[in-house]
Amino acid sequence: MDHLELKATLSVSDAGEIVGNAWPFGSPDSANDIITKGAFNLAVPELPMLYGHNPDDLIGSWTDATETNDGLVVKGKLHMDRPRARAVHGLVKGQLVSGLSIGFRTKASSQQGRNRIISALDLYEISVVRNPSHPRARILSAKSNDTARAVADLIKRFTAALN
Repeated sequence: MDHLELKATLSVSDAGEIVGNAWPFGSPDSANDIITKGAFNLAVPELPMLYGHNPDDLIGSWTDATETNDGLVVKGKLHMDRPRARAVHGLVKGQLVSGLSIGFRTKASSQQGRNRIISALDLYEISVVRNPSHPRARILSAKSNDTARAVADLIKRFTAALN
């Protein structure tokens, strides 16, 4: 199974819900792999969410994976009843862990210069990682219900002051 590490757009709620871009289309990763739109075949209906590709470190489940024009967008949930998932949740919210990495088996590929163009693969897992390798895939935010609540309260106070 190939493991391609990459940084990804990722947000996490206080309930442990995660949304991210597991693979951005249009540019190679540090291993010069490019995965094309339409290449992803989900090997299982609900993908394991691992920490660092360690099969003994199951921290959640990915319940939705959709190819968009920008990349493979995934949604899932950390298993917040487990201490390890709560610890990873804290790392993501604190922006100490900021990437996603996919574990897959290549089914079809070709060589284009120094890039391997992957046109078909079986996706087996997506891991939360600290040091991903795709240069365009970065965590941009870690959302929190507390932050949203604080912003909503601020708007309410501001609106009340205007009246």
